[in-house]
Amino acid sequence: MEAESNVDLAEVEETQVQQGEGVEETEQVTPPPPPSPYDKPGDWYVIHSYAGYENKVKANLESRIQSMHMEDRIYEVHIPMEDVVEFKGGKKVTVPKKVFPGYLLVRMTLDDDSWYAVRNTPGVTGFVAGNAQKPTPLSRREVERFLGVQPEEEKAKPRFKPEWEVGEQVRVGTGPFADFNGVIEEINIDQQKVRVLVNIFGRDTPIELGFDDIQKN
Repeated sequence: MEAESNVDLAEVEETQVQQGEGVEETEQVTPPPPPSPYDKPGDWYVIHSYAGYENKVKANLESRIQSMHMEDRIYEVHIPMEDVVEFKGGKKVTVPKKVFPGYLLVRMTLDDDSWYAVRNTPGVTGFVAGNAQKPTPLSRREVERFLGVQPEEEKAKPRFKPEWEVGEQVRVGTGPFADFNGVIEEINIDQQKVRVLVNIFGRDTPIELGFDDIQKN
């Protein structure tokens, strides 16, 4: 009888496991969405500077904010950046690039004093949007798009920027047409291929090549 009881108990336990009884389920916790920079104090405005001087203007403005004790009205200066994949020396490299060359974003509470501090910072040529004295702040959608607010899994892959342009002359580096010169007729970024017009026996012949197969002259 004792053996039979043990068998019955084993069968009950097996049945419970099959039915999911006694098995703890691990709940997957969805991480909260990232905080939006739009919800921080102040509004976001776009200012214009000379292209290539964005970092200098940012440093000038941040120094000016401290020297004029404007921290309670001008909170943040931001240069939107993005990762761009480029070909350099035949290799792919990811490099940070400015999304809007010549423009910066400033989070601030706009009044006469804060407007004056920003507008008269060396290198700033003016506010963008609205009139010169009363610029229009960015909308929530614009702020979140420019500052890349999105879940980690939804973030876009680095944007690819080819090293060449249509109409540029390049040299074929591999294959049967190695060392031939040609002119780029078309660039297909998705497939990472180019169509190059190569002069073969006195005729321009289009050939399809990968990005790794061509080099700048």
